[in-house]
Amino acid sequence: MDHKDMIMGSRVHGGGAEKFETGDWRSLTPVVDMSTCIDCMTCWIYCPDSCIIVENNEMVGIKLTHCKGCGICAKMCPKDAIVMKEV
Repeated sequence: MDHKDMIMGSRVHGGGAEKFETGDWRSLTPVVDMSTCIDCMTCWIYCPDSCIIVENNEMVGIKLTHCKGCGICAKMCPKDAIVMKEV
């Protein structure tokens, strides 16, 4: 069904972006210095693609299969623990 066939008031269910690996076309990759990271979760809050991996309230990595390399995490990190590197 495309948009022309939808009845007014139809629902489109979201949440499917996680199923697609969109990280292979990025030109910059975030690299985390875990010794500098203070687990403030600022990167997690600002990441538009939910790529920050958190376990037990600690940042443990970045989901590179979904990360588009926008650099927001690096820009917002208060400790500069994340830097963007060319792929």
